[in-house]
Amino acid sequence: MVLLGANPPTRFIEQHDVFFGIGDTIVDLVPDMRDFWPEPGDKLHIDSYRKVTKVKSYSINIVPRDAAVNRDVKLYFLNLGGYKAGDFEEYHYKQLVVANDMSEAIRTGKETVFWQHHTSSHIDEKYGIDLDDIYQVEDMLPAKLKAKYALQIEPVIENLSEDKLEIGYLKLSKLEKK
Repeated sequence: MVLLGANPPTRFIEQHDVFFGIGDTIVDLVPDMRDFWPEPGDKLHIDSYRKVTKVKSYSINIVPRDAAVNRDVKLYFLNLGGYKAGDFEEYHYKQLVVANDMSEAIRTGKETVFWQHHTSSHIDEKYGIDLDDIYQVEDMLPAKLKAKYALQIEPVIENLSEDKLEIGYLKLSKLEKK
């Protein structure tokens, strides 16, 4: 999971989007990240990333699509949005949730500290909807990867360490030189 940033042509402030890919290293993801968001060109950079291997009490593994065991649970990406009174900003909280369906994923998202500490949800004229975005992570993968791989989600039996968050500005052009 990669938080990409850029100041694309015709924009005044930095924009962000989330990218999901499959690779052994962050460098392996660079071509797909460029294909995903080509407009910024050399201005595209990484603000943070995480190799997703565990979400709460589930392990997340990549397997060949034809070897995947169908499970009832899916991995969801939620982008919660909220405001603080008197602050000229929309805040976002990005979250991964394992759930049986989208309704369960939304309920889980509403239990976050982020959600409970904001004065009102960001509803963007979608009255009654209280999160900006929700997707199954598999649906967010590049088509060539979706065709080849699947996510295998299993209950954690052993103690798995938490995923490490890599935070900080990293230009894609520097990664390409490695």
